[in-house]
Amino acid sequence: MNDIEEPIFLKASNAGIRKNRNIIKADSLRVESKVKLSFEEDTVDGVKIILHKDEADNLKEIKFICSCGQSKTVALDYSE
Repeated sequence: MNDIEEPIFLKASNAGIRKNRNIIKADSLRVESKVKLSFEEDTVDGVKIILHKDEADNLKEIKFICSCGQSKTVALDYSE
């Protein structure tokens, strides 16, 4: 039986983009890493949870999004 693989997304940074412009040119973007995204939703409180994992399934970031529109992010660093 084949396992279903999670989709992998490219995470890009906007290096070199001026803050007052609405145009993003391809040469000003660079790929930082590849991430896997998982979406969870708490049906009682209306909180959505987005999990960012790297290609090796290490959890890198947890983002909580409230139904009111506010969000909080927890970034995990494994550098030690």
